[in-house]
Amino acid sequence: MRTPIIAGNWKMYKTVGEAVDLIKGLLVGLGQVHGREVVVCPPFTALYAVRPLLIGTNLALGAQDLHYEPQGAFTGAIAPTMLTDVGCRYVIIGHSERRQYFGETDTSVNRKIRAALTVGLTPIVCVGEVKAERDRGEAELVVGRQVTAGLADLRPAEVARLVIAYEPVWAIGTGDTATPADAQAMHATIRALLSKQVGAATAATVRIQYGGSVKPENIDELMAQPDIDGALVGGASLKAESFLRIVSFQ
Repeated sequence: MRTPIIAGNWKMYKTVGEAVDLIKGLLVGLGQVHGREVVVCPPFTALYAVRPLLIGTNLALGAQDLHYEPQGAFTGAIAPTMLTDVGCRYVIIGHSERRQYFGETDTSVNRKIRAALTVGLTPIVCVGEVKAERDRGEAELVVGRQVTAGLADLRPAEVARLVIAYEPVWAIGTGDTATPADAQAMHATIRALLSKQVGAATAATVRIQYGGSVKPENIDELMAQPDIDGALVGGASLKAESFLRIVSFQ
C-alpha cells in the first residue's frame, strides 16, 4: 500500500524568520497527523535555519531544485550534496516554473533525477501540460513524453524511489483545479506508462501526487481517487492553518 505524501512548495516566498515561524506553526498541529508523509520545501536561504526544528518530528525537509553536477564553477547553482548536508531528504525536479522560466528540459530533468538518487535524495518529479496542449487534446501525449524522457534509462529500483507530481500547468496558481475525475484519469495514465517502462510491480509502488491549486476545499475529494497518492501544494502551504487542513485530509 502506498503511503500518501503531501509536500509544500514555498517557491520564492518566506524570509528566514518567516520560514521559522511557519515551521513552528506547523509543528503545533502535525503531532496529530499519522499515516502520511509531510514535506516542506522552503527556499534555499531558509533550509539551514529550518533544519534543527525538524529533528525528531514527522516533518521532512525538501528543496526546490538542484544542479546535476556534484560540484563546479556553476555560479548560483546548488549541488546535490549541499542539500543532503543541510538535512534535505526530498528535492523537487522539473517544476513547470523551472521549465518555463529557466529552460528546464526533459533531458536536464533526467540528469537531475540521477544526481539526486546518487546522494540518496528522493526526487519529486513534476510533469504536466499547458492549457493550449489540453485544449488541443494533447495532454496525455505531452505528459507521456515528459514521463518517458524524464525517466529514460532508469532501472525499476530507481524509479521505485521517485515521487511523481502531476501538475496541469493551467491550474497552478490560477484557482482552477482539474476535476477529481480528470486528475484521476491522468494519474492512471501515468501509472500505465510506468508499467510499460519499468513493469507493473514497480508502477504499483510509485506515488503520484496531484498539484495545481490544491486547497482545503478540494483535498478530500482529490485524495479519494485511487491513483492520487498525495499533493504538491503551492500557495496553500504558505499558511499553517490551510496546510494543516490539507495534510489532515479525510
